[in-house]
Amino acid sequence: MFKKNNNTRLRSKIKIRKHISGTSNVPRLTVYRSLSNIYAQLIDDSESKTLAAASSLSKEITEEIKNAKSKKEKSKIVGNLIAKKALDKNISTIVFDRNGYKYHGRVQALADGAREGGLKF
Repeated sequence: MFKKNNNTRLRSKIKIRKHISGTSNVPRLTVYRSLSNIYAQLIDDSESKTLAAASSLSKEITEEIKNAKSKKEKSKIVGNLIAKKALDKNISTIVFDRNGYKYHGRVQALADGAREGGLKF
């Protein structure tokens, strides 16, 4: 059962990536979620470079993560961090890549945190 669900996500991911790509001006914000953590990267696909990255394991936000009561709150904090890192590099507009996950729960919380941080989708 688990393998089938993962294959469904990977098929969805491939379909999404056919239409979404990031540039240096408008990078792609991609999300990966594991069972207990969440990761976000800003990627310039034209040069195949990661411009910024943040995760729930980032040292800058360890105190905030410890105080968070749920995984959704952690995701929102990570979204704020990636937005702060993007604005430091003069990036204000992005393309959101949910990476095959449903736009729901932790993925949505990360996107909301990035929007609150000042990013435009």
